[in-house]
Amino acid sequence: MALPLPRFHEDARAGQLYLERAAEISQEARRYAEANRIRPAREDGVRIAAFGIDVQVAFCTPGASLFVQGAVEDTQRALRWLYSNLDRVTGLVFSLDTHRAFQIFHPSWWQDAEGKPPPPLTPITAADIRSGRWRPTRHPEESLAYCERLETSGKYTLTVWPYHALLGGLSHPLVPAVYEASLFHALVRDSPTWFEIKGEHPLTENYSVLSPEVTEVRGQKVGEFNSRLFEHLLSFDRVYVFGQAKSHCVLSTLMDLREHIQKKAPEKMGRIFILEDAMSSIPAPPLDPLPPSLDYPRVADAAFRELQQAGMRVVKSTEPLAP
Repeated sequence: MALPLPRFHEDARAGQLYLERAAEISQEARRYAEANRIRPAREDGVRIAAFGIDVQVAFCTPGASLFVQGAVEDTQRALRWLYSNLDRVTGLVFSLDTHRAFQIFHPSWWQDAEGKPPPPLTPITAADIRSGRWRPTRHPEESLAYCERLETSGKYTLTVWPYHALLGGLSHPLVPAVYEASLFHALVRDSPTWFEIKGEHPLTENYSVLSPEVTEVRGQKVGEFNSRLFEHLLSFDRVYVFGQAKSHCVLSTLMDLREHIQKKAPEKMGRIFILEDAMSSIPAPPLDPLPPSLDYPRVADAAFRELQQAGMRVVKSTEPLAP
């Protein structure tokens, strides 16, 4: 039976910026746990994780530079799902995309022949760099090598994104309503939230929470697979995944999960549950002709079918949890 929503929760707050109401959340947590006879998470027979990928102001709040259309409604559905199943969700895991001004995917890293930065959503290829169409403002040899490695992988073309999720800025934290939910869950279930920071190295992109797009550039290590987080996630009997954006950080994380589960514990693939109505894709850029690799919604939908065929479960937030 679904639990009631806590008294402080309002759907409309999912798209708003405000200071977290820690004192009010704490008081309601004590009342709620007692009224609904909720036991500590350590007593759970079936251990369930809720894995929120980049549920941050940068992607989920209208007006932010990389706001994903549909993210507010996705957040609302994710919160209702979490509160309805609070007595069964053992642990929360949230990733935090974390950037600074000078990173290889920000406009500050590139300029044209006139010294002007590229507009957001500009694709930059190794051929563009060799021809001088786009020039790195720093680390020129490493920048070219990065694009070459990225294109060889066949995953993405380097895309220039608007400045986003800047450490210290208002777009970096979790959406306030989501942070309140994490605090509420921690206090009701006596279970601390796991926060995972990603994306700080300037010479690589980090769509996946588990690993950067490129791990080595000209002999320099720029990242590695996050075994600690992987092992933590697979310690749960089920992992429910939601967040933004479906076409980028969510998809890349799920692809990494599939690859490493297949290698290390293929019998655990069915532990991954994708909350398909709690994530949205970034629209394709307005290019004509549009390269197939940049048709983000199409790429995401095709990949999700592959993930399902591999054994992951695709579910909706309105479906009751299995026993």
